[in-house]
Amino acid sequence: MSPWPYKDVRTTVITDVAAMEEVRVFPLSCAVQNYAWGKVGLDSEVAKLVVGGDTSAVIEADKHYAELWMGAHPKGDALIKDNRIAQRTLGQWIADYPACLGSKVKDTFQGQLPFLFKVLSVNTALSIQAHPNRELAGRLHAQFPEHYPDNNHKPEMAVALTHFEGLCGFRPVEEIIGFLKSVPEFHALVGSETAEELVSSRGEAGRTSLALKKCFTRMMNCEKKVFVDQLNMLVKRVTEEAAAGKDTSDSNSELLLRLHSQYPGDIGCFSIYFLNRIVLEPGDAMFLGANEPHAYLNGDCIECMACSDNTVRAGLTPKFIDVNTLCEMLNYSPAPASAKIFPSIQDPSDPFVYLYDPPVPDFTVMRIQVPASVRQYTVAPVDCAGILLVIGGEATGTSAAALSDITLSRGTVLFISANESVSLHITSPSGMTMYRACSLL
Repeated sequence: MSPWPYKDVRTTVITDVAAMEEVRVFPLSCAVQNYAWGKVGLDSEVAKLVVGGDTSAVIEADKHYAELWMGAHPKGDALIKDNRIAQRTLGQWIADYPACLGSKVKDTFQGQLPFLFKVLSVNTALSIQAHPNRELAGRLHAQFPEHYPDNNHKPEMAVALTHFEGLCGFRPVEEIIGFLKSVPEFHALVGSETAEELVSSRGEAGRTSLALKKCFTRMMNCEKKVFVDQLNMLVKRVTEEAAAGKDTSDSNSELLLRLHSQYPGDIGCFSIYFLNRIVLEPGDAMFLGANEPHAYLNGDCIECMACSDNTVRAGLTPKFIDVNTLCEMLNYSPAPASAKIFPSIQDPSDPFVYLYDPPVPDFTVMRIQVPASVRQYTVAPVDCAGILLVIGGEATGTSAAALSDITLSRGTVLFISANESVSLHITSPSGMTMYRACSLL
């Protein structure tokens, strides 16, 4: 027996700590959120990715799988899947080894990972909402901390994984005026005088914004009985007209009836006459900056956002509604739906990487599309920490910072510390599709 009975334990602890510092690329087990708007069972892209990343995971056929959280958010901190590291969370790891973030990110964001990377699987509409800028977030947090839990802004980027539908930004004024003419129930909520102001403001951007604000605010502040009666009349009318074989597209009837079936009697159903309907195909994106009104309607997407829980809601939700704040803060700049599609740019140094680089420092998203003809590929180092998600394909990964091979397949999530690369030997016949989030300052 050793004269010092605890010697072996001490050696193990020291070895573990050394391994933790050495291992700077590792797989994550990520939190799932089961919100009621999520897709059910294996219809959900979130559920499919969970099973892909962990074959022992059990997916319940009648359970909602709404969001996969890949990051260090305290409400869903990812667990590190590496048996050389004592089981712990990504947030704890970053707190202990902040250098993994890269010096710029570490200094700019006070030693925190500045983004939360997600997959969303949307079955029923999310609320009509917007996110405050930093200044407003600070004020809201100081006044109503129970509703606005932090003082950060919350810009978001959504990149479609499947056919994806949302509302985003105010429509061109001509479209809104068209609905005021063709949907009398909508006109009744806005009011003749306010509607006329919008019509007469055309061609003058400043006046148009003010008139649009007045119209939207007037509708959102209607008495409940008034808008419920008008909504019921509208639903009855378009249902009867459709049954009689009439074209009801000038009432946006398909979307109206869908939202009304999900949120009957909700003022948010009328928002479709103000906001652009955006349709994204896989790889298409939209960026939601501060004060941009939006709602996700249906489909699966990658989302990346700044670390905040500040959301101002005003319809299509059972949650806290703050109509006055929303109406006051919104960006009332009308623009066509096409203007809301955020372009990706091919990386000049890597033809397989497409960058979605929004005008905020908190995050950048990369789509990595490796074709079937390529068998060896290196996930290049960048000077900030990142999270990599495999959407399709298989590979064996090696990295000096992983100390052993990593198997990558659909659903694998890797944390890659700053300035580390991962070499992939691709084994799937159809190449690989991956998404990576980081903060390129």
